[in-house]
Parts: sequence; structure tokens; C-alpha cells
Amino acid sequence: MRLFGRRSAREGVRPALSRTGTGVALGEWPRSYEAQVRDAFAGNAIAQRAVKLVAESVAAAPIAASVPALATLVATRSGGQALLESAAAQLLLHGNAYVQLLRDGAGETGGVAALYALRPERVTVELDAGGWPTAYVYRVGERRTRLDAEGPRPDVVHIRSFNPVDDHYGMGCLGAAAGAVAVHNAAARWNKALLDNAARPSGALVYDPGDGGALAPDQFERLKAEMEAGFAGAGNAGRPMLLEGGLRWQPLSLSPADMDFVGLKAAAAREIALAFGVPPMLLGLPGDATYANYREANRALWRLTVLPLAGTILAGLAQGLSGWFEDATLTVDLDRVAALSEDRERLWASVAAADFLSVEEKRTMVGVGR
Repeated sequence: MRLFGRRSAREGVRPALSRTGTGVALGEWPRSYEAQVRDAFAGNAIAQRAVKLVAESVAAAPIAASVPALATLVATRSGGQALLESAAAQLLLHGNAYVQLLRDGAGETGGVAALYALRPERVTVELDAGGWPTAYVYRVGERRTRLDAEGPRPDVVHIRSFNPVDDHYGMGCLGAAAGAVAVHNAAARWNKALLDNAARPSGALVYDPGDGGALAPDQFERLKAEMEAGFAGAGNAGRPMLLEGGLRWQPLSLSPADMDFVGLKAAAAREIALAFGVPPMLLGLPGDATYANYREANRALWRLTVLPLAGTILAGLAQGLSGWFEDATLTVDLDRVAALSEDRERLWASVAAADFLSVEEKRTMVGVGR
């Protein structure tokens, strides 16, 4: 008994399981930043939504500034770019955010006309003999722009996340999520291939003439061409097959391991959400019993991810702008964050019930009159 075309019928119809669509061996994934961005942010719905959810929440956070002009400068778009959203996304993906201070020489902003977040993969750090940053070089093609990092009024503000293996560059979440993104994308391609083949393996065409003979080469090629033209693909799903000359069709079924691809994809999606600090419930992932309801998950997102990230960005900007704005401070106004309204209600209720506190002490505890 010989199996006809079992391997040949698969070629060109279903992607090989040993390789991904980007030519990277199974078990590996892209290591470069640009390749990971293409696979995750541009090619994976879970990763893109997680990054945008955090970045847009940081951009929407109400800001309290030491002077109104400072808050206006941070909130103003430059070149169509939303500064806080761009910086937050860059910190999540790359681990570094470089904000250029564009000057006008004078004006209400004290010489700073606008703030613009540079592409982090285009920036390199120049160091002095002691290993301290002295300048940042921004490369676009063959053009190099040197931005001063020293003095009270630098040209660029570098905000970076913690990196245990590098003194000058931060570490983003994209590398930690790359494995889960590769699994999620591979599972999506596998499921798509199953759909293209009527959501099941097409089976095997068995040639059994009874005398142990084999098909002639021209017969093999003719039957192979007829199978690919008339029965392969989703458009031919369910089409009846006419067999003759000792041929019979042997259908194949999915194994439990094959059927588990749905669960594998869901587990990878949850790992992607974990890498970017987003509760899976907020991304619409099923089976999440960690949070009692959506409001609790949203509050956890703000407390554990949005507020720390926004605090890092705003503190870095305030320090970089301190040369133009004396005692510059930028913080998130927690009293105006809608997701934390229940926390404020509990605080006010507990403070109001504390009879041993004076009125002034109560006002201080709830942040009134500071």
C-alpha cells in the first residue's frame, strides 16, 4: 500500500510547522527592535491594543503643573504628535524615550517652543571618559544631528526604564513579549491554514491496486495536478471526489494536540497582556477570574501600570525643563482620575469619620488646601 501525494498535497497549501512566516525557525523569534515591532505592534492585535491602551491612558491623565505654561507645553502637539502618548509607547516598546526641546529663543515658555519625541532606535549615546552621557546623536539616513545632554538647559531629555545589564539604555517590554507574540502569530497562521483547508486536514489519497504495483511518474504528476486544481483550498471545501483505478480516499482527523491550538493562542495572548502590564479582562480575553469586575481591572491598570509610567515620564520632563521653569513640577492629578473615584470616596469617608483629627489635618490628608 502506498500513500499518494501526502506530502506533495501539503506543499504550497499550508505553512510548514517547523518555520514561521518570517523565515525564523520554530522556537526562535526576531531579536531586532524593528522586526519585533513589525511582528508585535504592527502584526498582533493583542500587543497593539495593550500598548495603545496604556499609552492613551497616560496621555489622557490629568496633569498638575507648577505653572500653567508648563502644562500647556507638555499637552501641545508638535508635528501632529501627542507627546505623552508617544513617549509612553516608546518606553513600553523600546525602553527609551528621547524628548527633544525645540527652542524659539524667547517667549512665554522661556525659550522652549515645543517638545518632540524622537524615534528611540535612531538615537545613540555619546559618553565621556568617565562613562557619563555628554550628547545624543540622532541619525536619519546619512544625516547626523548632535544633541547636547549637558548643562541646565539640554537639547534632549532622556527617559528610560530600568535595565539591569546596561548603564545608558533602558529595557522595554517588547523583548519579554516577543516569545508570546511569536506563538500567538504562529497559532493564528495555523488556524488560518486549517480554515483554508475546510477546517480539517484534507486526508490522504491511497493507491492500492492489489498487486503491489506503483503509479507511473506521469500518472503521479497528473493526479497531483488534478488534486491541487480541483480540491485544494477553502473554495473547494466539500467538493465530491471521483476515484478510479485502485484509488481510495482516507480522511484524517485532528489530534487533541492539534485541537489545543485555540487554548495555546489564548495562553499566549494572556502572556502578551502580562508583559505590557494590562489586565487580560480589559483586552476581551476570556477565562479571566483574577478581577471581580471590569472596574476593578481598570483600577488595577491605573494603579500598577499607567500611574507609574506617567510619573516616570512627567518627572523626567520636569527635570529637563527645570532650566527654563524654576522649581518645575509635573504630576498626575489623582483627584481628577475617573478610574480612582472609588478610592477617593473611601478615603474621604474614612477621614470624615476620624473624630480625633482636626479640620486642618483632614484637609491635608485629602489633599485640599495644599
